[in-house]
Amino acid sequence: MKIAVVGTGYVGLVTGACLSDVGIEVTCVDIDQKKIDNLKEGILPIYEPGLDDIVKRNFEKGRLKFSTSLAESIQGAEAAFIAVGTPPGEDGSADLKYVLAVAKEIGDNMNHHMVVVTKSTVPVGTAEKVRNELTQALASRSADIDFDVASNPEFLKEGAAIDDFMKPDRIVVGVSSDKAKEIMDRLYRPFVLNGHPVIFMDIPSAEMTKYAANSMLATKISFMNDIANLCEVMGADVNLVRKGIGTDTRIGNKFIYPGIGYGGSCFPKDVQALIRTADQNGYEMQILKAVEAVNYAQKEVLFSKLMKHFNGDLSGKHFAMWGLSFKPNTDDMREAPSIVLIERILAAGGTVTAYDPVAMEEAKHILGDKINYATTEYGALENADALLLVTEWAEFRVPDFDKVKDALNNPVIFDGRNVYTPEAMADRGFDYYCIGINTLA
Repeated sequence: MKIAVVGTGYVGLVTGACLSDVGIEVTCVDIDQKKIDNLKEGILPIYEPGLDDIVKRNFEKGRLKFSTSLAESIQGAEAAFIAVGTPPGEDGSADLKYVLAVAKEIGDNMNHHMVVVTKSTVPVGTAEKVRNELTQALASRSADIDFDVASNPEFLKEGAAIDDFMKPDRIVVGVSSDKAKEIMDRLYRPFVLNGHPVIFMDIPSAEMTKYAANSMLATKISFMNDIANLCEVMGADVNLVRKGIGTDTRIGNKFIYPGIGYGGSCFPKDVQALIRTADQNGYEMQILKAVEAVNYAQKEVLFSKLMKHFNGDLSGKHFAMWGLSFKPNTDDMREAPSIVLIERILAAGGTVTAYDPVAMEEAKHILGDKINYATTEYGALENADALLLVTEWAEFRVPDFDKVKDALNNPVIFDGRNVYTPEAMADRGFDYYCIGINTLA
């Protein structure tokens, strides 16, 4: 079986690599020649644990190819996956220009039946726009070629994407013909040997499923952050509250950890896009608007605690920051809470030295020389007036606290992810601030 995957970003590269790992012949296509050349040399544009090994192994075996020519790559392919970016427009709606441009190019070059699959996260109705682009492109060259359109949203967690793809809990596919269903079923059969299903549905429902899933998870996060803030006011311990509600199987214990807001490439963009889609169709997503508002506010919480501790004056204060990426096991800094916190500190007259295990280079692209960068977590502590823990990387869980205390000008830790406990920090002589517990009441 041969397929093409257009786009070598996070979704496209993981999709192409994992499909090739079960024996499918995959060509990943991108317009960026340098990116394609790097991929052929084993240099990946993203950090994802385990992905480099899969790419290298399948490239060497000839099952995974990289090309800048979409026209050549779709020849003989049974399916072409569109996995290009859908960045938010000025109003928050998904920008489909890249998706539709790829659809047109496929229509300009296809010469046999194919299933054109939208893998990018796209609003309901996008598949019909893709179908129209294909139809118009074929008509412009008087080509009478049958094709199908399908929707196959991804449910990959950054940092665990390989396991998510290779051992999925479900695969959602929207189709409108038996022929498309047969091809997609054959494509994904190797991935459902664990007994979890390929769920076939109509295309609009598949498109909606992706947005509904991410919006539900974002809602759980914002709800728990709202509860955490109230816990601080009322003298309750959000960690105990979380345990108390998480044992209820109707709620579950996932995505109910309080923190300093969600970020990344999916939740912020998808929540915004679903809100805008509803607005455009005369319906107001009241809950999601609150979810978005809570998340924006939550990214300010650690800064507010910082200002309170230093009596509203950060002038001349220097801070160590552990973690820059929006979550562990990725270098993704899109919508990362660290960016908001850094901007607020700098605007208030403070300075920052940061350390992150993998996101330093990405941070330099975004922040440049606005902050300093350390080569180790302990190096970031030099001359710092406090430590800010922003991303819950595993290596930050059990540091040498004596070393931390000796390096800091003041024994103060602001923990934005509740990695430590108030009791342990008090025993070690730290002033300690976290989320959802009034530690210094």
